[in-house]
Formats: sequence, structure tokens, C-alpha cells
Amino acid sequence: MNLPTKINHASSDNFFLLAGPCAVESRELVFSIATRIKEITDRLEIPFVFKGSYRKANRSRIDSFTGIGDEKALSYLAEVSAELNVPVVTDIHTAEEAMRAADYVDVLQIPAFLCRQTDLLVAAAKTGKFVNIKKGQFLGPESMQFAVNKVKDSGNDNVWITERGTTFGYQDLVVDMRGIPVMKEYAPVVMDVTHSLQQPNQSSGVTGGKPELIETIAKSAIAAGADGLFIETHPDPSKALSDGANMLQLDNLESLLTRLVHLKKAVNSFPV
Repeated sequence: MNLPTKINHASSDNFFLLAGPCAVESRELVFSIATRIKEITDRLEIPFVFKGSYRKANRSRIDSFTGIGDEKALSYLAEVSAELNVPVVTDIHTAEEAMRAADYVDVLQIPAFLCRQTDLLVAAAKTGKFVNIKKGQFLGPESMQFAVNKVKDSGNDNVWITERGTTFGYQDLVVDMRGIPVMKEYAPVVMDVTHSLQQPNQSSGVTGGKPELIETIAKSAIAAGADGLFIETHPDPSKALSDGANMLQLDNLESLLTRLVHLKKAVNSFPV
């Protein structure tokens, strides 16, 4: 399984973790969250990629928070990567953004709603960065082989797939764990624990969520063979400027990861 070189020193028998706030809100916030997560993951030997969206393009309402400014947010992500020596992942939304964001981060993430956009996937691949493709809520796991192939056929084998739930009615998502072994045939699979618990399309125009089920989804994903986990976390989710309804309280991250590491060791011990 390929991982950015900045995390190859960590335990290869463990899952890897993409974690951080939904959006870059301030320099102070990203550094405080990244520093805390790095302390925890270093101790638990979990390969860690810091996550922060420099711009939020998919918003329900026009007055929703979209970012603090592209250059400012990207520069903060680059500082985190350099000062803490951790790789960083951020979303891109257009082919034109790919090369620009690649100057600042190690992993380019393709949002779920855009996972079929050929120009975007090819542009991300051609940067040479790792490409994390989120599975569309409207796709079966088998369909993700074609998204992966677009990246690989463009000369880049460093690609992951992230499961983030499937549309279930108008205002809910469900995670089908059968998709993990299916998609592992195409690329390493990450479970987006927190977005899988969203309740989209609420009448208020603000996405809801079920954070009380974070541990359930994370444990299930590890048991099903997921290679990595994606968890958005914040010191105070109620004050987060984006997706606070499904985020994990930062103070609860260490205990959760500790239990997940124990579970991963148990899974690894099962006879094949």
C-alpha cells in the first residue's frame, strides 16, 4: 500500500488516518488541531495525514461559510506540513485547481459529487500527488474502478478510494460494508467515518448528523478491512464553521483511536 513518504515511518500493520477540521478556519485552529492529532498518532503509531479544506465549494445555501481565502488557507496547510512534518490533504473542485493546490499539499482529494469528472481526475493525477477519490453517494462500489483507472491510466498509481455512505432516501446515508472488500480490489480504501453520518438536505439548508455513531462506523470499517479512516474533528464542533453536526470532539479522539488500534491488532491476528 502506497503512502506519502512523510508517514512511511509509522506502523505498516496499522490503519492510516486522515483527520482534521472540515475547513481551514484560522492558522491557530489548524496548528492546534494538527499538533494534537500528531501527538496522539505518533504515540499510537498511526500514519497520519492532516486534513483541511481550503475552500468549501459544495454548500447548501449561498450564505454558508466557504473559506478564509484560497492563498491564506493553502499557505496555512503548507506551514502545517513543513513545521510538523506531516502530509496534508485538501479538496479540489476544478481541473484548474489541481496544479495550484499541488504546490501546497501532498494529497489531492476529489469530492464525492465530482468523482466521475474526467478532467478533474486526470488533472489531479498529472500533478504526481496522491489522489484520494471519494465515492459518490449515487454510485455502487464496483463503479469506482473506472474512477481509479482514470488516475492510473494518466500515469499515477498513488490513488485511494474513500467510502462516505450511499444516499438512502432524501435526507440520510447508509454505509454498506460489503463495498470495502470490493473496492480494495482497485485501490486502498478509506472509510470517511464522519461524513457517512451526515443527514443532508435538511429543510434548514444546514446538514445534520449522528456523531454518536462515529465509533460504530469506525469499528465496523476496521473489521471489514478498511486500510484507512477519515475523521473530521474540532475542539468545539458546535462552533465549527462547516459540518459541525457530524464532527468528532477533539478531546474524544485519543480514546477512540486507542480502541481502534486494539481492534486492528485483533483483526490482524485472525487466521487468513
